Amino acid sequence: MAHGSAHDARLDGIYLALKLGYGLVPIAAGADKFLNLLTDWTKYLPKFATSIVPLEPGRFMMAVGVIEIIAGVVVLSTLTRLGAAVVAAWLVLIAGNVALAGFLDIAVRDLVMALGAFTLATLAAVRGDGWLPARASHA
Repeated sequence: MAHGSAHDARLDGIYLALKLGYGLVPIAAGADKFLNLLTDWTKYLPKFATSIVPLEPGRFMMAVGVIEIIAGVVVLSTLTRLGAAVVAAWLVLIAGNVALAGFLDIAVRDLVMALGAFTLATLAAVRGDGWLPARASHA
């Protein structure tokens, strides 16, 4: 937490739950892009996307998985505010993608999850977290 910011300990449990959820779930989902244990992730790609993306769908989803893992790690780091904002934006993009593929129920779920990630970013700001760590001054 940034020096001199107000701190309400009543929010600590909420912050921790959101931080763990929005950190660990993207890591797990990203890892599963390599394993396909939860689902066959390629089915969520719209047909037109598979024709314009220069990668085979499985490889493309692995690249998506790497991005999700990185985003989750950033949420769990001292860059929670930044990571949560990235996860929120990513979930909005995913919602649009799966809606185009015809999975409207999943699109709605991902939009609600994006709202939760935005809430985490906002809560991190309330706690005094910056977008990036403050630099130590060399006096």
